[in-house]
Amino acid sequence: MSWILLLASFIWELIRGVVMVAALVLRPGLRLQPAIIAYPLTVSTDAQITLFANLITLTPGTLSVDVSDDRKTLYIHTIDLRNRDWLVGRLASVLETRVLRAMR
Repeated sequence: MSWILLLASFIWELIRGVVMVAALVLRPGLRLQPAIIAYPLTVSTDAQITLFANLITLTPGTLSVDVSDDRKTLYIHTIDLRNRDWLVGRLASVLETRVLRAMR
């Protein structure tokens, strides 16, 4: 069941990302605020980190860039960062938590 919830959450984030990127591109003036953020990881195994990072990369508007040597921080590029806390909270609650549950 946890894998189904993870898949459903990812599909929702995929749709949301497509709509967000389309809205950014179609908006007059195209004033983007791209950024790279340091995301504090809760996932800890190589498999969990890999799955989480790939889900982020597959979501339009975000890209996993690197993992710190101690595997506690994931560097993420976002096409338009308006609120870092919101992005971190959303990734933690929507994707990372579900990755943890699916890969216990």
